[in-house]
Amino acid sequence: MKHPAVRSIEEPGDKGESIVEMPARPVKARSRRVWLLAIGAVVLAVVVLAGIKALQIGAMINAGKSFTIPPETVTSAKVDQQQWRASRAAVATLTAVRAVTVSSELPGLVRDIGFENGSFVRRGDVLVKLDVSTEEAQLAAAEADVVLAKQTLARQQTLRERGSSTPAEFDAAQARANQTTASAAVLRATIAKKTIRAPFDGRIAIRQVELGQVLSPGAPIASLQTVTPVYADFWLPQQVLADLRTGMQTRLVTDVFPQRSWDGLVTVVNPEVDPATRNVRVRATFPNTDGALRPGMFANVEVLSPDERPTLVIPATAVLYAPFGDSVFAIETKDKQLLAKQKFVRLGERRGDLVAVTSGLEAGETIVSSGAFKLHNGSALVLRNDLAPTVEAAPNPKDDK
Repeated sequence: MKHPAVRSIEEPGDKGESIVEMPARPVKARSRRVWLLAIGAVVLAVVVLAGIKALQIGAMINAGKSFTIPPETVTSAKVDQQQWRASRAAVATLTAVRAVTVSSELPGLVRDIGFENGSFVRRGDVLVKLDVSTEEAQLAAAEADVVLAKQTLARQQTLRERGSSTPAEFDAAQARANQTTASAAVLRATIAKKTIRAPFDGRIAIRQVELGQVLSPGAPIASLQTVTPVYADFWLPQQVLADLRTGMQTRLVTDVFPQRSWDGLVTVVNPEVDPATRNVRVRATFPNTDGALRPGMFANVEVLSPDERPTLVIPATAVLYAPFGDSVFAIETKDKQLLAKQKFVRLGERRGDLVAVTSGLEAGETIVSSGAFKLHNGSALVLRNDLAPTVEAAPNPKDDK
């Protein structure tokens, strides 16, 4: 009996040989086995990789638990209490005590100029003379009319006393005399106005007229300003009104003369507050004997309080400025380790490298003076005060050469 998978084939050939075909494995079973082996290899690779990654993550977690943030290097300073004379700083504009643009009231031809550009003039000095030849001729005729009118009035008065003239004739003669006198006075006033004089003492600016020029009414001739003393106008916030008084000492400095300063007094405090800015306008007066300060310049002014007050001061570099409030880092000791603690403060006046603290700190506290920007609450600290910059209330920086 033959196996069903075996078949015998007899084919004609040499010596009548027979070819027998051996049984073969099914193709589907072989493909399934290959797929199972491939899937097993992939799963094994994933498991191995996952194990390696888990070991790495575990090592990183253990390292993170044992990691300690290194301390930050900073400098420190003490909260110092000093006697400060309270002051309020502002930017001022200098104005002249008296200032006017000299001009001609009447038209005329320039015949003479009596001043030099930038010179100092006294009240009443002749600045410009206009041509008055026409007015002088008219004045001569008017004076002759005045003489005739007065003689006629005298005769009419004599006749009236004798009863030889009527009251109407006497009144007409008197009116004629008054009229001619007034006409002559008008001409004299016109001639006087064509001689333009300085209205007050001051320094005159560059002239704006030339000889032979025909001036129209109101045409500018030159600016005249009184420069001794000089006013400084500035604005201060309304909060200072409780302490601001006339007569308070004021100090002025300007970058035009960095080595000089001027001392003056508050002379006017405006009675109203600007509703737009809530600031009040203040005017101080400063001596200016040498004329160094010029109207129109800007300068820095300080209004000084008459009394000195105890004030807590810290380096300005210690302050962290933020919209929600200014703060500093105080230095505390815990378990022999220096730690930073943030404290919010309210600041006052600033002078040079120092700033006043009105609340938030106490005298004698130690704070971080530089390097505070890299700290947070609880940061470990290392002090290197040998690196601390010099702090001065009135620094005088110099350029390195």
